[in-house]
Order: sequence, then C-alpha cells, then structure tokens
Amino acid sequence: MPRRRWPATLPPVRQLLDEGLDLGAATVFVGENGVGKSTIVEGIAGAFGLSSEGGSTGANLHTRRSESDLSQHLSLARAPGGSRRGFFLRAETMHGFFTYLERNPATSGRAEPIFHEMSHGESFLELIIHRFRGRGLWVLDEPESALSFSGCLALLGALQQLLAEGGSQVILSTHSPILARLDGARILEVGDWGIRESAWEELDLVRHWKLFLDSPERYLRHLT
Repeated sequence: MPRRRWPATLPPVRQLLDEGLDLGAATVFVGENGVGKSTIVEGIAGAFGLSSEGGSTGANLHTRRSESDLSQHLSLARAPGGSRRGFFLRAETMHGFFTYLERNPATSGRAEPIFHEMSHGESFLELIIHRFRGRGLWVLDEPESALSFSGCLALLGALQQLLAEGGSQVILSTHSPILARLDGARILEVGDWGIRESAWEELDLVRHWKLFLDSPERYLRHLT
C-alpha cells in the first residue's frame, strides 16, 4: 500500500504495514477518534475473511462500501489447526446485520432471536451469546456504544469465558475503560506516535475518566 495514501498516512496503520503485529489470545486497541484503531481492527477482520459490515465468516452483507482496502495488504499467519470460524461485531452496522439475519434465517440449528425487537444493548449481548461459541476469532469494534455499565461488565465476562475455554482469539477496539481491562489482554494505545503497548492504569483513557469522576468541574469549566 502506498504510504502517501490513506489509511497508510495514519501513523498506527503505517507502523502496522511496516513492522507487522503479533496478536496474542486477546488484544485491545484504545485511542482517540480518528487515529486508526477501528481501521486496523476492520482490516484484520477483512483479512480473516469477515465482512467489513459485520457478521460471521459466512455472512455476505454488503450495502455501501465505506471501508479502506487495508485488508488487501495484510497477511495473517494462522497457527496450525487454527479455527476458521469467526465473527466481526461492528457497532455502527449491527442494525443492518440484524435485518440481514431476518431476511436470511438459518436453515439448521437453533432459531435465532428477533434482534430488532430487543433494546440496542440487549441485542448485542444476545448476539454474543448465540454467535460467539467455541474456538474462533472474535473481533469487536467499539461495542460499548450500545452498552450500559452493567452491560459492559456482562460483555467482559462473556469474553473472558471464551478465552478461558481456550482456542479463541479476541481483538477489541474500545473507548471503555471497563472493556480495556479484559483480563490477560495486551493493550495497544494508538495515536500520532503509532502503536505502543501500555498498562491499563497508564492509559490516557483511564487517567481522564478517573480525573473526571473525581472532579467533573475540572473538565466542565472548559466547555463554556
């Protein structure tokens, strides 16, 4: 990919292309809006064979193309015997994916819930219960947008259970300090510097939330 063409102009994407990235059992990307974390997660999902609009490896959901072509420039190294199952949960496109499921119901196995009849957060958690099963690659892009505090804790528990069962890999981008605390995850902070590994308690994300909750006026006074 030419380095002067977006998204390679983003320092984290350029670093990924130049140096590659070792993904462990669980990897969490954090960073401000627009720095490239969702672009990287989307690219990894696409390189695995998942639709950029979300769904499993068998989903064929395509509406309006908005993704980059980063996935075409990434090569994933699979472990011997690694599962080819996976799912990409992308918060901003899940409404369309739920419609896709209604129009293309499963012909075998358990009947799926009618996700459109649930609240936003309930549908996300129910989807994970039904689709995130067994060994596979589970990719999530900012799932906290639909979740309450308790919903984030429930998702964290579900992901930790998947990892405890073995044979799965989780890749997550988030603005949530709760989800960033996924047990055993390697936390990668992305920004103008590129990609750097960080401890949870050292993240700007965690520091700012702690400061805000301790003294909201410290931040709110700058809004007027």
